[in-house]
Amino acid sequence: MKFTIKTDLITKISADIIILAVNDKNQIICSKQIELSTLKHLNNILKLGDLPKKINSTLLVHGSSKYSRIILLRIGSQKDLTTKEFFTGIINITNELKNLNFSKCVMPVNQFVNKLISEYAATQYLVRAIIDKSYIINSLKTQNKFKLANFQIYLHVDKRSIKKIQLGLKHGLAIAEGVSLSKDLGNLPPNICTPTFLANTAKKLGRENKMRVTVLNQKQIEKLKMGSFLSVAKGSRQPPKFITLEHNKGTKNQKPIVIVGKGITFDAGGISIKPSADMDEMKYDMCGAATVLGLMKTVGQLNLSLNIIGVIPTCENLPDGQALKPGDIVTSMSGQTIEILNTDAEGRLILCDALTYAEKYKPEVVIDIATLTGACVIALGHHVSAVFSNNQPLVDELKISGEIALDQVWQLPLWDEYQPELNSNFADMANIGGRAGGSITAACFLSRFAKKYNWAHLDIAGTAWKSGKEKGSTGRPVSLLSQFLIQRIKKN
Repeated sequence: MKFTIKTDLITKISADIIILAVNDKNQIICSKQIELSTLKHLNNILKLGDLPKKINSTLLVHGSSKYSRIILLRIGSQKDLTTKEFFTGIINITNELKNLNFSKCVMPVNQFVNKLISEYAATQYLVRAIIDKSYIINSLKTQNKFKLANFQIYLHVDKRSIKKIQLGLKHGLAIAEGVSLSKDLGNLPPNICTPTFLANTAKKLGRENKMRVTVLNQKQIEKLKMGSFLSVAKGSRQPPKFITLEHNKGTKNQKPIVIVGKGITFDAGGISIKPSADMDEMKYDMCGAATVLGLMKTVGQLNLSLNIIGVIPTCENLPDGQALKPGDIVTSMSGQTIEILNTDAEGRLILCDALTYAEKYKPEVVIDIATLTGACVIALGHHVSAVFSNNQPLVDELKISGEIALDQVWQLPLWDEYQPELNSNFADMANIGGRAGGSITAACFLSRFAKKYNWAHLDIAGTAWKSGKEKGSTGRPVSLLSQFLIQRIKKN
């Protein structure tokens, strides 16, 4: 699909479909901008009461002389329209468009603008919502492959707001591309999306966006003494990889932002093997890594004037004669020893060495992303990601960015009272605590390796993918982190 900004009068724009918002008084918001015959036609339809009063209801109607079809969207009061309502409304519109045969659609942007939604925000949300809802998982299907129509979306805007609209379009497209890449990687089967595949994807991103990409093999990882990370990889025939992507477009004195993503390309649990039901969904245990790669794509597209480092430890967690065992003790890169009580608590074992590695960059902040704990799903469900941190201002930044991006986080405690849960009689710590507060003790474990910088941990176990009929990767939290970086530029 292609998005084009139009500043001509709506009456002069030729299109198959027009999207028009209707307020709570049954009035067409941009009535003054459309031709009289079309307005009379629509007013007659609205009088019949076919458009439900519920906000974000849609109604497809046959057009008049100007447009073959018109989609009406109920938004209630324009001045009270919220960002969430707007985003949902565009998703509903996209669902209508997906079922229609057309080539050109015009959407007046200003009908959605108010004190809460700027021209920039309206454009960014609109683009993101349409692309997100148009995403199709069909890359490996051989029959009945659905090909999205090559249609154009005309964004009709006021000439006075053209610069804001252009920036919103640029950011919206870049974020959407990053989300789509993250989805693509998450949805691939684990026999294709291996650690080596992720490494090759990173190299491709590096070539396309002039980033420095480094991929360390097992021998190089061994030299770094990442004993915790390597212990997880022992049960797999797929070689582990340690991937870094460097986007250095900030000043030389600017400390980098380091983003670390868990890259377990398949998690069977190891010797502490998982139940077979729904184990296929453990291909999504690399969604932290997918987030890093999607985010770096967005960063490259926008050429952000920041120093940003992506770090991905990646391997499989499988049972084997050489696999890590409960009762084993491993030594992390930091020198701290870890008693293994459950081999299915492997994500923290690969992340802890990555967090230690991040020290070399002398970072401004470090954020790790991981599908880490089922306990997080129990605590927060599938609507928000959990955030833990040793720095409250960083949490506040992420919360605000999440609210803007409609990709929210909720803070959970990281109190010292939870740390004794990780005590071990035989090592510096155990890799799990008790059953209670599992997502918290997992974060406590990671915090022991992130004491030298401002750090935040995002547990995305409940938000990274959907199960059931809508099974598939969500691409979260690429939007959140993209907005976080954009806000950082404004801050600088």
